[in-house]
Amino acid sequence: MACARVPLDEQQVTEPGSLGKEQTLPALHPARKEERCFVPYKSPPEDGSPAEAEAFLEHAKFITEDLDWLLALPHDKFWCQVVFDESLQRCLDSYLHHAPRGLDLAPLPSSPAVVDMQRSVHRAVFLTFLRMATHKESKENFLTPAVFGEIIYENFLFDIPKILDLCVLFGKGNSQLLHKMIENIFTQQPSYYSDLIETVPTVLQVFDTILDKCGLFCEGAAAMEPLKLNSHKQPTAMTMSQQDLVDLVLYLCDSTTTIHAFLDIFPAACSSFHSDGFLARLTSFYETAVPDLEKAVRKRNFDDKGFQEDLWKRLSHSCRKIVEMAHLLLHHTCLQPILEGGENMQTFADELLQHFTSFLPEKRFLSDYDEQFPIADDISLLQQALPVIDETRTSYLLQGVESAWDSVGRRRPHRPIQHRGAAGGAAASSSSFKLQEPEGGASLEGAEAMMDVPRKGNDGAGCAASEAELESLLTCIRELLPDLGEGFLLACLHEYDYNSELVINNILEDRLTPDLDQMDRAMPRPVKEKVADVLDVRSNVFDDDEFDVFRRDQVDMSRIWKGRRKGENARETLNDKQHIAEQKARYQAYETVVDEVVLEPGETGEAYELDAYDDEYDDTYEMSQVGANDLDGDSLLNPCVCVCVIFFFLNEMLVRSLFHGVNMRVYLCFSQNNVNRDQFVQDPALLRERADARRAAMHQRKGFRPEPRPSAVAGQPKGQGQNKETLLDRRKKEAHKGRGANHNRRNMADRKRNKGMIPS
Repeated sequence: MACARVPLDEQQVTEPGSLGKEQTLPALHPARKEERCFVPYKSPPEDGSPAEAEAFLEHAKFITEDLDWLLALPHDKFWCQVVFDESLQRCLDSYLHHAPRGLDLAPLPSSPAVVDMQRSVHRAVFLTFLRMATHKESKENFLTPAVFGEIIYENFLFDIPKILDLCVLFGKGNSQLLHKMIENIFTQQPSYYSDLIETVPTVLQVFDTILDKCGLFCEGAAAMEPLKLNSHKQPTAMTMSQQDLVDLVLYLCDSTTTIHAFLDIFPAACSSFHSDGFLARLTSFYETAVPDLEKAVRKRNFDDKGFQEDLWKRLSHSCRKIVEMAHLLLHHTCLQPILEGGENMQTFADELLQHFTSFLPEKRFLSDYDEQFPIADDISLLQQALPVIDETRTSYLLQGVESAWDSVGRRRPHRPIQHRGAAGGAAASSSSFKLQEPEGGASLEGAEAMMDVPRKGNDGAGCAASEAELESLLTCIRELLPDLGEGFLLACLHEYDYNSELVINNILEDRLTPDLDQMDRAMPRPVKEKVADVLDVRSNVFDDDEFDVFRRDQVDMSRIWKGRRKGENARETLNDKQHIAEQKARYQAYETVVDEVVLEPGETGEAYELDAYDDEYDDTYEMSQVGANDLDGDSLLNPCVCVCVIFFFLNEMLVRSLFHGVNMRVYLCFSQNNVNRDQFVQDPALLRERADARRAAMHQRKGFRPEPRPSAVAGQPKGQGQNKETLLDRRKKEAHKGRGANHNRRNMADRKRNKGMIPS
């Protein structure tokens, strides 16, 4: 047996040989390998037929039992089996290649037994790789680190593709263990860093392949290959077959998810990806390919709308992962050294600002990146860490971000700036939708869509759309989501500021606001309230009369004619005296004129429709001595005399009938001075005198000088000097010389035009 405290690679063991004699062998020797055949892995059946399910269960049971047996071996036996058993490596590789991912289109197995068996195989494979990545299990069982690194590298127990698959398959829930595994592998064998650097061009080739399939090409010097001469004949995302488009989206989704998982679990690899212009190529690919793919997925007709929604989710997930990859590279290569306060902080800050500046031409990528990870937060962090940072450069970057939002036609969400420390990292919180994972229906976190929360204007109100624009937006949405009612879509458009792309994304990703989520998605369009007709509320002379055609169904047309009435002429009209007969009864009331009525003894005025005379009114004024002391002797002009003036053509009965028995008396009181009617025309000289007095008082209030000083523009002869008044007068003349003659024609013409006197 192995000696204690001796690494496995230096241990010697004594075992019986083939001839029965004992022989001494190294602890790691092919002769110590057990003869056991590990079967390759096969994925669960898609249709779920009982026969295939039973075959999978039996096959997976063999794998589980073999791996459990391997994990139960002692340290030396385990490594002998791992290093020298090729069937074991084929089994583990087959699982990494064929194990179901969370983004696969294959439906999940419906049988609970298949799900449980898949989970058992998944766990056994992960524990096997975990033990293979551990060079020291205990104080007695360990390998020399250098030998461990040589064993795993020379025997291809781990390589970069395997590590990428491990991250995407086992990253959820096991990120810390995976981080320790991969960190130990790269620490004990630095050659993996060289392999990783050589892998970056291969990753970039993935993006170039997608661009080539879409008939696009990467602009700029970052392109790895020259443009093909027949590139114009390549099919585009809109013209390629539907199956090719699906494969292209799935290829992009799988690649971006795998790379992001690796960078997220093992941040030390960001420095390798950061070299060779990976970030610039990534942003250029995003700006070139993403809009074209999104347009193809949205505009093309799919027989299965559910499949189209699923494809849109995967494309949105890919976009999210590309943006997060760019953020991981910037954070771990530029931001993290600044947060840790190490040396060369100014160099890292300049590099970060340089990367942000390179993002400015990529409008779509810059807006999506700023939506998830606000650039203003990073700039604020730089300003706190380095007060000497160039403010002109930062202002230019922030203006470029605003310009990117405007160019893509979206409004920037307003978020409070979050200050991030070294411990907190720079990861911004973002909501996500869930996709299914094969292990028991567990959710795969991280597949988020590009657009997030509802955005509104600065004042909080949504931007209204015209009727034609609203119909266009509804048509665009219903082409992709025909099962939704127009009433529900109208509510969504109103909530998301009439942004159809944002509405489609949030509906497909089930990320609507709680109010919209509770609404009936088949709700029809609300019926518009009928506006009252203007004819129903108008007011004119024909309201409710016999000619009101808006309220009457029948009108007497015999009373309506145009021009002269038929059958009439001027002579007949003049000879018609009917109006005289109609007025005769009115004038007969004025025929009887009675000057005096003699009443017999015992008769009263009631018999003649006369009221009793009441002299109380006269007695009232007779008791007052009005004008008794006037000097005027003319009794007719005396103000105290009350003269009752009654119209000469009305008799007493007419007065009583018109005024209902009220005694009408008109008192004419003349002024004390007996003057003619010319007293109302005043003396013009007196009027001029009063006007002069008012004018003088106004001038005195305003400080007006009645006698202006004569102008002294001429001044003294040249060479004798000028006094102050002359200089002021000359300056005044120069300033106001344009008021007369033709100097002010334009100003007066503008004044007339502004007042509407001259047509524009």
